Amino acid sequence: MTTLSAPRALADGVSRRTLTIGPHTIDTPVVLAPMAGITNMAFRLLCREFGALHSHDDGGLYVSEMVTTRALVEDHRESWRLVTMGESESPRSVQLYGVDPVTVRRAVEMLIERDQADHIDLNFGCPVPKVTRRGGGGVLPWKTELFTQIVRGAVEAAGDVPVTVKTRIGIDDDHLTYRDAGLIAQEVGAAAIALHGRTVVQHYSGTARWEAITDLKELVTDIPVLGNGDIWSAEDAIDMMEQTGCDGVVVGRGCQGRPWLFADLAAAFAGRPDRIHPTLGEVATTLRRHAELLVEFFEDEGRALRDLRKHVAWYFKGYPVGGQMRHRLATMESLADLDAKLAELDWGSPYPGAAVEGPRGRAGSPKRAVVPEGWMDSRDVAADHADRLHEAELDTSGG
Repeated sequence: MTTLSAPRALADGVSRRTLTIGPHTIDTPVVLAPMAGITNMAFRLLCREFGALHSHDDGGLYVSEMVTTRALVEDHRESWRLVTMGESESPRSVQLYGVDPVTVRRAVEMLIERDQADHIDLNFGCPVPKVTRRGGGGVLPWKTELFTQIVRGAVEAAGDVPVTVKTRIGIDDDHLTYRDAGLIAQEVGAAAIALHGRTVVQHYSGTARWEAITDLKELVTDIPVLGNGDIWSAEDAIDMMEQTGCDGVVVGRGCQGRPWLFADLAAAFAGRPDRIHPTLGEVATTLRRHAELLVEFFEDEGRALRDLRKHVAWYFKGYPVGGQMRHRLATMESLADLDAKLAELDWGSPYPGAAVEGPRGRAGSPKRAVVPEGWMDSRDVAADHADRLHEAELDTSGG
């Protein structure tokens, strides 16, 4: 990979900071955000490989894509495969999503009994309507007692394995939840809390409100506070930590099609100016490596290449790859087919600069928060809401 110098020096105090999650010390205070259909074992391993380039460890903490607790308790084979880690993955980080304290506790117990996690993260950030309309995801922390029961139960069941929480600012500006969620998480023994600086209504639109991360860091002082939202570059990560005082950053959409971002982040937090600016050929090589890892993960070449299709546009964003070739790459059927199409690219084409930088993925626009009728009338869970909460455990994610 081609490396060039960063445009500015990094603050020494930030660059030397490490992140502690329970017994785990992460030299680079960066967490790969769980993303449904994205952060499977193949993508995690690819990010780790880049993160290790400029770090004494793997350049961060890499969390699995979200798995529902009900699916684990009901022993769904595919869900258990999703939480299975590679031999080189350490610490093994699993993200769970659940709405029922009993089910969440049992799922955590099963993970511990089967020795399949060194760190467990709980998702309370999903803004997807089919989850929130049943009281799950980003709207659940509004019900403070339910939130408390879930987090406390997970912490107790996990024992020495640290449990962390990821949430949003709130449902909307009139129903903020992050302050209560942070204090509750700290009180019941969570090892850290990550805050995405957007409300459920915002989804991924607009600008992340880093000032809320600052506020939470000043309020929650006994456990690490991690910031999430609009980390598109190593400089953004450093800026967030300098501006908010947070203990680490969570990177989601910024690494889609750019797993080398973890090399940049590791270099930045080590106080080094190195940044990876790949040629088109180097991007193609990384995409090919991603394909190989997906084949190993799925043990099915066809399925692996179909899964890779969603990544094509992200990898080639800003590069001189025409629409017809992008379409052809997005219909690849085999590794041989992929190789033939990649060979047609101009591998010597240089890094395009600004065309590659900045926001990635779908930002969308603000959306009305879809919640159960009467959900926001009280912070207690009504009987009719409790009856429907189990329906919120769908196989979807976000945050």
